[in-house]
Amino acid sequence: MTDQDIFNALSGNLLYILGALLLIIVVFKGIRIVPQSEKFVVERFGRLLSVLGPGINFIVPFLDVVRHRVSILERQLPNASQDAITRDNVLVQIDTSVFYRILEPEKTVYRIRDVDGAIATTVAGIVRAEIGKMDLDEVQSNRSQLIGQIQHSVESAVDDWGIEVTRAEILDVNLDQATRDAMLQQLNAERARRAHVTEAEGKKRAVELSADAELYAAEQTAKARRIQAEAEAFATEVVAKAIAENGLAAAQYQVALKQVEALNALGNGSGKQTIIVPAQAIEAFGDAFKMLKGKP
Repeated sequence: MTDQDIFNALSGNLLYILGALLLIIVVFKGIRIVPQSEKFVVERFGRLLSVLGPGINFIVPFLDVVRHRVSILERQLPNASQDAITRDNVLVQIDTSVFYRILEPEKTVYRIRDVDGAIATTVAGIVRAEIGKMDLDEVQSNRSQLIGQIQHSVESAVDDWGIEVTRAEILDVNLDQATRDAMLQQLNAERARRAHVTEAEGKKRAVELSADAELYAAEQTAKARRIQAEAEAFATEVVAKAIAENGLAAAQYQVALKQVEALNALGNGSGKQTIIVPAQAIEAFGDAFKMLKGKP
């Protein structure tokens, strides 16, 4: 084999090798594997061509270039503090935190340079505007409502950037020392007022209970008197009925019997005693003895 034949064989093999290398490079340039957490922005001759999603994607080698690799994971802005003035002219310092993620990378990379800075500036302006619409008490008591308003306003502002604000948080509302002292005095005054109100209500309740007790006692006394009157009326009715049925003699007999019993009680007293009995009483006792003797 001559030298020319060897050179030709080597040249042919080199062409095959170069062709194989070129094919590998074309395949490598034409296939793009995109991770699940990213999206690729593809340009052709400097212009936006497409956005590649997760998985295997094919592009035209040497013409199409992956210009931006954008993460679509949720991001958190650094905690920020900004001063704001409430509607009742109280200076407060608001600590905020914002979470977002990129939905449309083609808008984000071509419409805004510093995404985090732009969102932070937008949040600061919206927070100041929303705080200025509320009193201090409303800021502290309606924090969830304020967070919702801030998130809605931020979402509307960053919509053109292909960004979704997933969450906005107000971490703290700080006041200056003078405002804190004034609020503490107000709180102490409110506590004192509540204590006075509670004490007054207790006294009022005690008076009401005492009045109820007196009313109950009066009602029970009246009830007892009514029962006693009914009993006396019933006894009178029984006596009247007995007189009506047995005649006046039966009633006189009962009276004479009571008189004799009374005389016996006087006579059975202890010690020596003198009993002076009026003449009318002696006649009454005599009539009683006569009736007792005549009674069978």
